[in-house]
Amino acid sequence: MPHTAKKLDKSQIELTITVTPEGYDKHMKQASERISARVAIKGFRKGKVPYDLVKREVGEMGIMQEALEAIIQESFYHAVTAEGIETIGMPDIKIEKSAPGNDFVYTATVALLPAVTLPNLDEIKIKPDVKKVGDIEVNEVLENLTKMQAKEVVKNGEATKEDKIVIDMDLLLAGIPFEGGQAKDYQVYLSENQHIPGFNDALVGLKKDDEKEFDLPFPTEYYNKQLAGNTGTFKVKVKDVYKREFPEVTDEFAKALGQESVAKLRELLQSNLEHEAIHKADEKVEVEIFETLIEQSKFDEIPEVLIDAEKKRMFNELRHDLEKNGITIDQYLSDIKKKKEDLAKDFTERASKRAKSALISRKVAQEFDIKLSKEEIKKEMDMMRDTYKENPEYLENLKKPEVQDSIKNVLLNKKVVAFLKDKIVEGGY
Repeated sequence: MPHTAKKLDKSQIELTITVTPEGYDKHMKQASERISARVAIKGFRKGKVPYDLVKREVGEMGIMQEALEAIIQESFYHAVTAEGIETIGMPDIKIEKSAPGNDFVYTATVALLPAVTLPNLDEIKIKPDVKKVGDIEVNEVLENLTKMQAKEVVKNGEATKEDKIVIDMDLLLAGIPFEGGQAKDYQVYLSENQHIPGFNDALVGLKKDDEKEFDLPFPTEYYNKQLAGNTGTFKVKVKDVYKREFPEVTDEFAKALGQESVAKLRELLQSNLEHEAIHKADEKVEVEIFETLIEQSKFDEIPEVLIDAEKKRMFNELRHDLEKNGITIDQYLSDIKKKKEDLAKDFTERASKRAKSALISRKVAQEFDIKLSKEEIKKEMDMMRDTYKENPEYLENLKKPEVQDSIKNVLLNKKVVAFLKDKIVEGGY
């Protein structure tokens, strides 16, 4: 199957591929069989109709249309293999000549997998920064635990910083009621920080049935972009004030939490906080490893198809996170006053880094011969089937080759990350 190759900009290549009638004859016959299985022709069983009769029924061009996908798949694979190139994404196919009995000619424009040159990993060393856990941190958790066990008693006096206050609230922006800014029986724990600095302070000193109006600026990074950086007017009416009575940290308190004594409770909290500190340090190390490798590696031009794929993944991740909190992507875009296209532009830099990280992971696996064993793959697949055994739709999806490939990629990436940590991280945790 003769072909020519022409390099284009943006790490793309255009292949012009010619398939002779002899080269596509078998695909035409197979296409005829598929058509005969769908088309009823008197005197013949479905799937058993001779080629000439199918040709007379649907035309030879109809048979070629049925055969096109198989012809292109096989010839494209042979051309890419002969060129010794690695491609990513689906090729853009343009048919130049397509007539039965003549050469079939088409062009395939496809992105090339960019080459990556890694730095010397032996020269890169990263030290984990594990936060020290002491009495201050343990005491802070204990204090939060007592707050969770607090008894709340209605009080008649003014609210103090340690109390809870229940209010009805209206928010106005430029004198106009803000949609969604009304709340009934809104509970505010005055000792805890709010998203709006100064809000709790404005409520301290109020008592039941008091009313108050005050202005506060919203932070410039406030999650609701319509309010961010603007000044809101708050009208509040106090429904109730509660004094919060906190339990003492005694052995009885510890037993209520499943520990035999305060000392054992403190040991458990210390251990949990230390594990959490190590986990956070480990996550930070992983980020630092890839940021360092991105900075010190050399890349061919990154094709747009790779960056676009990462943008789509990021968009889907954002939508999934929003939906978990009961927010639609359309609501979110409306709040931040942006379109999907604007969001895609905002994702560009991060998407480029993610694409480079994926390329680095792949290159490390190649250079250091990191592979998955059949046992590792089987174990992961069995675990996922067991986890989702009550979800027939997921189990069916798990059979798809592209889904299995995605799972294998995740597994391989984990092995690469473990390898890099073992090689680059020094000093332990």
